[in-house]
Amino acid sequence: MSIQQQTIAPSAEGISMVRLPKQLLQVPVTMLIFSIAVACLANSFWLSAATSAVALSLSVAGLAILYGQLGLVSLCQFALVGVGGWVTLRIGHAFHPPFEVSLLAGAIVASVVGLAFGVPALRLRGLYLALVTLMLAGAFQIVISAWGFPDGGPGFLGRADGSGRAMLARPVMADGEVAYFLYVCTFAAIGLLIAQWHKLARPGRAWALIRKGETVAIASGVNVLIYKAWAFALSGFLAGLAGGLLAGNVGQLDGRAFGAFESLNLFALAIVGGVFNWYGAVIAGMLLRAVPALLTDLGIDGYVMIGIFGVALFHALATAPSGIAGQISVLIARFGGGFSRRRPR
Repeated sequence: MSIQQQTIAPSAEGISMVRLPKQLLQVPVTMLIFSIAVACLANSFWLSAATSAVALSLSVAGLAILYGQLGLVSLCQFALVGVGGWVTLRIGHAFHPPFEVSLLAGAIVASVVGLAFGVPALRLRGLYLALVTLMLAGAFQIVISAWGFPDGGPGFLGRADGSGRAMLARPVMADGEVAYFLYVCTFAAIGLLIAQWHKLARPGRAWALIRKGETVAIASGVNVLIYKAWAFALSGFLAGLAGGLLAGNVGQLDGRAFGAFESLNLFALAIVGGVFNWYGAVIAGMLLRAVPALLTDLGIDGYVMIGIFGVALFHALATAPSGIAGQISVLIARFGGGFSRRRPR
């Protein structure tokens, strides 16, 4: 038996037979409870913010794979959200297919671009990889500022002038605000489920070996090139889904919202929310959209948000590396342990 079989194969049966179904079931159940609660309690303003937050949680889930599983710092994730949104809008306006077709096309193209952005990761790590990906995010900012997002016009760019601008139609089954929020939650649950399965199954164990050291991974029989490329492609796919869902939420996208700073912001909040638990992505998405919405609702300058997020990031790095989700997980474990001890035998 090879080292890889000794390292990966024996644990696969235990995870797939017992642990895997139980942990995967948490995702749809939690998302169902969350979506119903928000749909029943939120007004129109907060419903729109929650829809954007849930969509962006998919892009955070992609970051969690790269940083949480592989220890790779990618600062171009929001640019991939923009790629997915651009393709979704272009396909939707040009060919008018079902929304799901445009959404899937945007996710696939973002996956390919994410794979291309991840090529430097084959040679670079740490600060150097962060700088390269940040420069790629800056390049996307320049391109999208010049091109803009498609709005129903002709040609490759799909830009219309004046009254010719059009809004991307939502799915027929999810035309209303509540219906579209539930629609986004459904796709988010599927995306988070896919990401969680990857973490718990064979790819996750291979990524863990790569994070310990590429020499260790190669000695264990792990193909480092394939599994790194897999991670970047999956991360881009999830980011592309997020971009397409954002495009469907408002019907159009604004190039000014896809600056390089947003990728930095997204990475920081991914750490604050927690990259080691799947629901950390949802927490980060809510922070990214709910906090600015709350400040707007209270009439407070939005630049205060930068200071709040900075303090939250410092707190997470200094005292809670596992983020808010990790702290919640510890509390749940303690509560469950105390309950089991008090239970009569």
